[in-house]
Amino acid sequence: MEVTWWGHATATVRDSGVTVLTDPLLVRRMAHLRRRRGALPPVSATLADVVLVSHLHADHLHVGSLTRLPPGTRVVVPRGAPRAVPGLRRLGTLLDLVEVVPGDVVRTGPVRVCAVPAAHDGRRLPYGTHRAPALGYVVEGEARTYFAGDTGLFDGMADAVGTVDVALLPVGGWGPYLGDGHLDAGGAAQALTRISPRCAVPVHYGTYWPIGMDAIRPHEFHSPGDEFARLAAQLTPHVRVHRLRHGETARLETSV
Repeated sequence: MEVTWWGHATATVRDSGVTVLTDPLLVRRMAHLRRRRGALPPVSATLADVVLVSHLHADHLHVGSLTRLPPGTRVVVPRGAPRAVPGLRRLGTLLDLVEVVPGDVVRTGPVRVCAVPAAHDGRRLPYGTHRAPALGYVVEGEARTYFAGDTGLFDGMADAVGTVDVALLPVGGWGPYLGDGHLDAGGAAQALTRISPRCAVPVHYGTYWPIGMDAIRPHEFHSPGDEFARLAAQLTPHVRVHRLRHGETARLETSV
């Protein structure tokens, strides 16, 4: 199977002939955030059999990016997302929206997508108090691939995720400070000790940054990928870390 990282939490997973796109963010600027590294994903990146949206925050559920998907594309979202996000609700006439909670399974061809919990704020900030669960997903084909979305460490993480071959883990953010419910490089390395995948791909770092804040804690933009790889080598030397550049594809090991 293959993984292509397009930047932030946006990645393409190809498994068993099925193309899965995660948390598409396909714009150069979003509100106060500017894309500082990597070209925008090409139009071909929007061609997916199924799109996974992990939670309601605008850098993960970005309505403008979802409008670029071909009509009829299946988009899996947390239950309650259309009610909480009017723009998404309007897209329901063009896209095949599937609402899920942890434990639900969506089948696309030979691939099963299993929704799993995440420890993260599920609100659509700052626009309202409507909640939907923050999710991760496990994509099951020839491999089992865990896309964590945004999450902190949580009790029962290993049981919720199960045995996986590949883990796409957030290791940073889009600003100089991370709040609760996030993994930094150290937290993501700790997650490896719990879920013990064969391979790991760091995501959610080194792409977007607030305009005018380039000089504030710049290491939080530049270093999380390398720091994750360094800590992972210490804590879980059996896990192979693929530190991808924007737009780069890696062919990853499976258990089959």
